[in-house]
Amino acid sequence: MTTESVKNRKPARNGNFLKELLSGSMISEKIILKNLGYILLLTLLAAIYIGNRFHAERITREITRLEREVKDLKAESLSTSADLMFISRQSEVYRLVKEKGLDLEELKTPPFRLLVDKK
Repeated sequence: MTTESVKNRKPARNGNFLKELLSGSMISEKIILKNLGYILLLTLLAAIYIGNRFHAERITREITRLEREVKDLKAESLSTSADLMFISRQSEVYRLVKEKGLDLEELKTPPFRLLVDKK
C-alpha cells in the first residue's frame, strides 16, 4: 500500500458503531452534545410559545367577561332610563304627590315672568 491510500482509507470500526449505538454514547456524545445550543434554544422557544398561548387565552376570557358585563350594564342603563322617564311624567308626579300626602298643588295658570326696571 502506498501512503496516499492509507490516508484516504477510513479507519475500521470493528463493531464500534453497533456498540456505541446500543450503549447510547453515540446519541449522547455525537448528536446531543454537538447540538446542545440548538436544543436549548428550541426548548426556550417552546416554553415561550406555551406561555404566550396561556396569556392569550387568559386575555380572551377577560375580554369575554368584560363584554358580557358591558352588555348587562347597557341593559340596566336602558331600564333605569325608562323608569326615570315614566316617573318624571306629569301625571305620575301628581299621583306620587297625592300618594305621599304632600301639600303641593298643580298650577292652574301658566307661569309668568316678572320684569323689573333698573334705573
